[in-house]
Amino acid sequence: MKSLPHLDYVQCFLAVAEELNFRRAAERLDLEQSTLTRRLQRLEEDLGFRLLERTTREVSLTQAGRQFYEEAIGLMHQYAESVQSARRVAEGKTGVLRVAYMSFVAMELMPLTVARFRQSHPHIEIKLRYIGTRNQKMGLANGDLDVGFMLGPFDHPEYRTVPMSCEPLHVVMPRNHPLLQRSEITPACLAHQDIILGDMSEWEEYRWRLNDLFLAEGVALKVVLEPTNSLALIGLVAAGMGITICPESLARFVGPGVETRQIRHERFRSRTELVWKGTNRSRQVQDFVQLAKQVSASSGLLPAAGS
Repeated sequence: MKSLPHLDYVQCFLAVAEELNFRRAAERLDLEQSTLTRRLQRLEEDLGFRLLERTTREVSLTQAGRQFYEEAIGLMHQYAESVQSARRVAEGKTGVLRVAYMSFVAMELMPLTVARFRQSHPHIEIKLRYIGTRNQKMGLANGDLDVGFMLGPFDHPEYRTVPMSCEPLHVVMPRNHPLLQRSEITPACLAHQDIILGDMSEWEEYRWRLNDLFLAEGVALKVVLEPTNSLALIGLVAAGMGITICPESLARFVGPGVETRQIRHERFRSRTELVWKGTNRSRQVQDFVQLAKQVSASSGLLPAAGS
């Protein structure tokens, strides 16, 4: 059986196939262009067919080259995954826990739970992903995630949930905003105000629920800006571009230049839950859930029983 081409030669071909330019591919690989050319010539000799068509003006793939690229890029990704898997074993990391979260748990609930899990399970690798609620549900359904911190309520027979918080909503305003003169802020106070909310790709679930709450009080929110992350959102509020609405736990961390006030209405609360698939009974998921319960109980973000 003829030996397979050297892995370095295949990597050189993949770079050229993606760049379609020898100079850029050589720079990407940190090689001399002459070295890159020799390796590709040797690869074609070893394979017994041409991969590239080269002229003084352009580089293109032959039909065989296109087929080889499509197969080889998949094999290289599998190879990289194999290296990572073996490295985890070598480092004593015997498993992976895939955890998704959204903005409202990023400052407190998620970090505290992960910290406790890392302390008690040092051999488990944790992969964190920032994902909105809707996409978390898809990730859990497809088996791409193990657990997700998401907006609740979520009621589905195939999933298990643990309540993490049910906290009042706050208005975040610039320090000189007229609403700060009011003794209390009700939903009606926000009618006709310029509102800044995260864009629909990240905050879709929260915004639908927020709209429902305000519409039930006869208030249509006037959204004027839609930044893609929470830092920009708070920055825009501090700059006087409008006000925003967020759960109490996030309002604690808004920083200088803004003030927060609770919306005085018993229904204006935000719920977060930890969700996982009922068929996922792995020990590490169950341990993570138990630690999340402890963090939630000590956070004070759930109303006391009977309140």
